[in-house]
Amino acid sequence: MLDNIKIENVLFLDIETVPQYSDYNDVPEVFQEFWEKKSSFFRKEDQSAIDVYQRAGIYSEFGKIICISVGIAVSKTEDRTFRLKSFFGDDEALLLKEFKEMLQKYHNSNSDLQLCAHNGKEFDFPYIARRMLINGIKLPKVLDIAGKKPWEVSFLDTMELWKFGDYKNYTSLNLLTQIFDIPTPKDDIDGSMVADVYWNDKDLQRIVRYCEKDVLAIAQLMLKYKGKELIKTDNVESTTQNKLL
Repeated sequence: MLDNIKIENVLFLDIETVPQYSDYNDVPEVFQEFWEKKSSFFRKEDQSAIDVYQRAGIYSEFGKIICISVGIAVSKTEDRTFRLKSFFGDDEALLLKEFKEMLQKYHNSNSDLQLCAHNGKEFDFPYIARRMLINGIKLPKVLDIAGKKPWEVSFLDTMELWKFGDYKNYTSLNLLTQIFDIPTPKDDIDGSMVADVYWNDKDLQRIVRYCEKDVLAIAQLMLKYKGKELIKTDNVESTTQNKLL
């Protein structure tokens, strides 16, 4: 299976999500009721729905996407160049439309396109698809998997590949980069801090940098799985200076 994966056909991605509202009191009453029911499945006895509202960003019905970062290897040689690009902003519908346009353009130029994320099958891919539908955006072909057979779905998941059929455990990207000795810069934030950095610090650029580092880490992990050389730091191109395609 791993030998069949061609790195140049893979679009690596990661998303960052936050609750739709900065404060629980701003949530419409009907959705407060829905959140009350949803959060009852995981909150502790001494916690209220308000106490756990920061977790709302995990759920596509209560959260929104603020950043989608993607990356591709543009060389078939071992000395690969890796290009990163991010779609981000407060306007979720706009960033999703721009992401869709890029996705369709890339898919039209490469019909063998595969999307790859860490835990993507459980989180990133369905989250993007659901938020597109909620925003009235028709799904691009690569995300429209309704009725498709498993082997017809162009999704890769570095966490699923690590499981080798084992369904018991979640293995974080952070842990796997340590295990495989993949160099990753020490970040000042992690996923649990994204909502606070977005709503309180209003520092979206900081979140974008964090998201892009995860995309590179996912690509490096896939290369490790395949026994290939890692992408050199000097070969990673800036999103602000280069086009993805």
